[in-house]
Amino acid sequence: MLAELGLIGTIGEDDEVPVEPESDSGDEEEEGPIVLGRRQKALGKNRSADFNPDFIFTEKEGTYDGSWALADVMSQLKKKRAATTLDEKIEKIRKKRKTEDKEAKSGKLEKEKEAKEGSEPKEQEDLQGNDKEGSEDEASETDYSSADENVLTKADTLKVKDRKKKKKGQEAGGFFEDASQYDENLSFQDMNLSRPLLKAITAMGFKQPTPIQKACIPVGLLGKDICACAATGTGKTAAFALPVLERLIYKPRQAPVTRVLVLVPTRELGIQVHSVTRQLAQFCNITTCLAVGGLDVKSQEAALRAAPDILIATPGRLIDHLHNCPSFHLSSIEVLILDEADRMLDEYFEEQMKEIIRMCSHHRQTMLFSATMTDEVKDLASVSLKNPVRIFVNSNTDVAPFLRQEFIRIRPNREGDREAIVAALLTRTFTDHVMLFTQTKKQAHRMHILLGLMGLQVGELHGNLSQTQRLEALRRFKDEQIDILVATDVAARGLDIEGVKTVINFTMPNTIKHYVHRVGRTARAGRAGRSVSLVGEDERKMLKEIVKAAKAPVKARILPQDVVLKFRDKIEKMEKDVYAVLQLEAEEKEMQQSEAQINTAKRLLEKGKEAVVQEPERSWFQTKEERKKEKSWSAMARSWLTATSASWVQAILLPQPPE
Repeated sequence: MLAELGLIGTIGEDDEVPVEPESDSGDEEEEGPIVLGRRQKALGKNRSADFNPDFIFTEKEGTYDGSWALADVMSQLKKKRAATTLDEKIEKIRKKRKTEDKEAKSGKLEKEKEAKEGSEPKEQEDLQGNDKEGSEDEASETDYSSADENVLTKADTLKVKDRKKKKKGQEAGGFFEDASQYDENLSFQDMNLSRPLLKAITAMGFKQPTPIQKACIPVGLLGKDICACAATGTGKTAAFALPVLERLIYKPRQAPVTRVLVLVPTRELGIQVHSVTRQLAQFCNITTCLAVGGLDVKSQEAALRAAPDILIATPGRLIDHLHNCPSFHLSSIEVLILDEADRMLDEYFEEQMKEIIRMCSHHRQTMLFSATMTDEVKDLASVSLKNPVRIFVNSNTDVAPFLRQEFIRIRPNREGDREAIVAALLTRTFTDHVMLFTQTKKQAHRMHILLGLMGLQVGELHGNLSQTQRLEALRRFKDEQIDILVATDVAARGLDIEGVKTVINFTMPNTIKHYVHRVGRTARAGRAGRSVSLVGEDERKMLKEIVKAAKAPVKARILPQDVVLKFRDKIEKMEKDVYAVLQLEAEEKEMQQSEAQINTAKRLLEKGKEAVVQEPERSWFQTKEERKKEKSWSAMARSWLTATSASWVQAILLPQPPE
């Protein structure tokens, strides 16, 4: 009956079982890889398709490679790319200039030969000419003569600057509780974290928690609101990510909703926070989403519809999604984190942040993190936090403990020497792992071209670049493909770039807190680092305050004057090449615009005007006029407060902007 139904009966005790011939392991070892491969292929045909022969029962190995966490971010970037990069244009102009110089030198040599009456045979003249050409090639490769090298090898002079006694720190007023004191012997194992988090911490190579982590994680696990201030580079990301992840693991969600929102000021910082959070959550089932500008809007909307547990976003892009993605809302947010809050207020995000806080759930835990504690941040804390715990690990003007600060004085009549001094520093003294900060995007671009024409490996990072170019510059700098990264303040906050040895300030920033953030790109997480800042006469007041607040000796660096003059002459000779590179860029930009117009016209002709689907205009919580009015009013208020240094001005309430 079983046979009729196509079934196989159970083997009985008395039934004979056919014995399979056993394979000899010794013979199999002697067989070559080709024979073994054929045998495994033959066995694979008879094996069930549901079973994977490569499957191994083992635990997932932890990883601390940031590339896997950034894979989905890179996939959202637009595939458009410039026909040639700036480095290729610079190299093209350099080669052109070298060939022109070589031709000019060879022309001079020929004229000298014709002027002289030589009695030597022609063959000997040819040999001498070849030797001279070889020496010319070598000279062009070095770009410096022996006389120049004698000047350039002169050492800089370092002097220790005197400093006055530091005033006592500010008092902790207006906060419910102060938890700045923490247990020095606290370890990650003592914090009652779940096993998946401890495993991820071990995989990422964290040994001991930093001071801000020792102070914040126990308070965050209690569910209290936090207002934390710590020096940049002390591990604030893990300080708020670990208690949040522990909360999500301990209390799994009952419905698919977003429970945690992390607000960051810049795209690059958002990508970094997203990467660190994913690595900490690699052994649990917690999902994350990144919503920042420059990435694909549609893929972000699809990810938000899936309701990730944690959302990392910039204020502008988040409000865009809130007003244009109907299924997305913030009413279920349990934890709100404001990272680098002072920077978000600097970038005129104040109204946007208030709008986001208003849309969040009122029954939430809020954590505010900042490297400096300004009056604006305190006002934001009073609006968004409830009975917050104050955690001040460092004061506002504290730099990293192992940072060596150096300053170069620029005399009033020598302001034009800044480029020459920076070029001398990067060519002679600080040749790799350097970040150069400039005040403007135009200056950053010019320094990239100048240093590139000198043969240095340079990249740039500022707001005029596309998101692809910005991430590519960061990746190349992290992978040591370039030695110098020229950046504006867009890279001065939160970015953790491992191995930065030196930070150079082309000009001093507007405030001390911006200086703290810039130099915080080096000497991170207990490592040593150096900062070199060029200080003009107008910036000496800030220098005195920095020297007064410094805990370690501050040094003045003096460059030999003939070295500066040599580089100034070199830069003057390069002005034609700089102009040529800028012309190539302008021509390429015009070509790209023309191609875009041609493609648009072709599409209109092929499909017709009616067939071209136009997406509906995305709405915003402010009109363009209101945004312009807010920015101009904030800028006027800030400049007025900066110019008026009297203490009584701080007590006056700023009038409301006119309607």
